[in-house]
Order: sequence, then C-alpha cells, then structure tokens
Amino acid sequence: MVEPTRTTTVVEGRRSSGAGLIIALAVLIAVIAGIYFYSQASNSETRKDNAVENAANSVSKAADKAGDAAQDATKQ
Repeated sequence: MVEPTRTTTVVEGRRSSGAGLIIALAVLIAVIAGIYFYSQASNSETRKDNAVENAANSVSKAADKAGDAAQDATKQ
C-alpha cells in the first residue's frame, strides 16, 4: 500500500521594515513645528501692530493736549 504524501504550505505575511512609519512620524513632527513657528510669527506681528497702535494713541493724546493748551492760551 502506498501512503498519500502530505504537503504543508506556509504563507508568510508581508513584513514591513518600518520605514513608512518613520517617514510618517517625521512628516507629523515637521507639520507640528511649522504650525508652531507660524503661530509665533503671527503673535509677533500682532504685538508689533499693538505697539504701533499704542504709539499712535499716545501721539493723539499729546496732540489733543497741545490743542487744548493752544485754545486756552488764546482765550486769555
């Protein structure tokens, strides 16, 4: 009698080297850094704008005082 031969087939799954994950993490870190630096630049512009506005308000108040003083001087 001849016994049937049995064969075993092993299918191995595809294994990744992890390079895709490393690239994805690098891109994520770059995006986060970009957002951080953009927000810092935006805050810097806002501070500059506020400083200019405050300076303009100070000049306006000084001009008002000078105008009031001139009017007071002409009344006397």
